[in-house]
Amino acid sequence: MAHPRSDRRRFLRAVGAGGVAALLAPAAPGLALAAPGAQASAPAYTLPPLPYAYSALEPYIDEQTMILHHTKHHAAYVAALNGALASYPAWQGRDIVDLLYHIEDVPEAVRTTVKNNGGGFLNHAIFWATMGPGGGGQPVGPLADAIRATFGDFATLQAHMNDAASKRFGSGWAWLVLDGDGALQVIGRSNQDAPVMEGYAALVGVDVWEHAYYLKYQNRRADYLKAWWNVVNWESVGLRYAQARAVLA
Repeated sequence: MAHPRSDRRRFLRAVGAGGVAALLAPAAPGLALAAPGAQASAPAYTLPPLPYAYSALEPYIDEQTMILHHTKHHAAYVAALNGALASYPAWQGRDIVDLLYHIEDVPEAVRTTVKNNGGGFLNHAIFWATMGPGGGGQPVGPLADAIRATFGDFATLQAHMNDAASKRFGSGWAWLVLDGDGALQVIGRSNQDAPVMEGYAALVGVDVWEHAYYLKYQNRRADYLKAWWNVVNWESVGLRYAQARAVLA
């Protein structure tokens, strides 16, 4: 089933910046952005706070990794994104999903910088929002039904995600996404390439940049991936799935 571009944008926004902001607590000012084209008096993008303590994902993801990952790496993407757009007021303050979806329209001089750092900004916001203490287990409800219909069972989904993540050469992500026809897919992408740039709504992703796991797991990416499933907040992921399905319906 084909969807007009405007409908696809609405679909992506449902589980993009607005969806992340709704799932982060307290409110995520970095995702409550000005209207497209508005020039903000302060930096348009700010670092969204974590909805839990830095130590909350122990023992699976250690506190020091979380501190560095959020306050250094994620913050650096935010700063670089603001810096890249500082001379382009027409692009400042756009919804991050809208900005990345139209990445080919971004001025060529800063397009790569915006892609890399805007992707890092959005990807990490989704990453934090779809993890949490007391996570793990399996999804329930409509998302669980969709996973069974697509992959056969949850274990097969895990195998596909682990395979995509373990085979990602160098830095990147593995994602469970929803496409514009309502189908689930597992994809792997390099660096900070955001699924929204290809028209996918990202439901949950695992970061396999070394800074996401090296302090605790060193070169043992497989051990990190096994541990990561214990912090996935399936209630949050299920809400993102429901948002996207509601727009498609």
